[in-house]
Amino acid sequence: MTVMRRLLPISAIVVAAAVAVAFTAAGSSGGGRSVTTAGHGVVTVVPDEATIDAGVRSAAATAAQALSDNAAAMTRVIAAVKQVGVKSIQTQEVSLYPQTNARGHVTGYVAQNTVTATGSIANAGRLIDAAVGAGANTVDGPTLGVSVQSALYRLALQRAVDDAKAKAKALAKAGGFGVGRIITVSEQSTETPITFAATAAGKAPATPVEAGTQDVTADVQVTFALS
Repeated sequence: MTVMRRLLPISAIVVAAAVAVAFTAAGSSGGGRSVTTAGHGVVTVVPDEATIDAGVRSAAATAAQALSDNAAAMTRVIAAVKQVGVKSIQTQEVSLYPQTNARGHVTGYVAQNTVTATGSIANAGRLIDAAVGAGANTVDGPTLGVSVQSALYRLALQRAVDDAKAKAKALAKAGGFGVGRIITVSEQSTETPITFAATAAGKAPATPVEAGTQDVTADVQVTFALS
């Protein structure tokens, strides 16, 4: 019991010292008293773009034949996708490699060509169907996005600063002090999560694609002077 009576005051002193250091650090920022809060801003929108990767994989006995067959098929795929309507289309991969058996002997060749196509969300299903109908045998996507991403992110940044200020005011009310001007503000790295909802885009019999909603987010750290 004697040992416990001696330890308790020491613990209290350590805690008091830690609190004192925290207040000193806050008070020394920018040469005066300050408070720092983190802000999070969100802008929820419906995606208006869809991106797909469509490719053709062709196998033949010779490398020349595999590449020739692949080029012919991929030309048809690109034409079909363009006919649906795309904002951009870009070749991502052209490859040619041998196939071998268990003994390592070459038995044939495989050619692969893949393009990335971006179009409106309303045409997402039609893009997939057009690519497959024209001969594509590999399809990835769609990846949904927003055409005005930069403008929406700037709006999310503004909301993040407002959120940080609201938090600072809440702390001020609890602590009995006022919030003054912004001393520093820094942008924090963030990712854009996508949430899908049951809102179908495209018309039957196109492959159904759900537009859902996309959250454009921003995070900031703001230091306010205390008044």
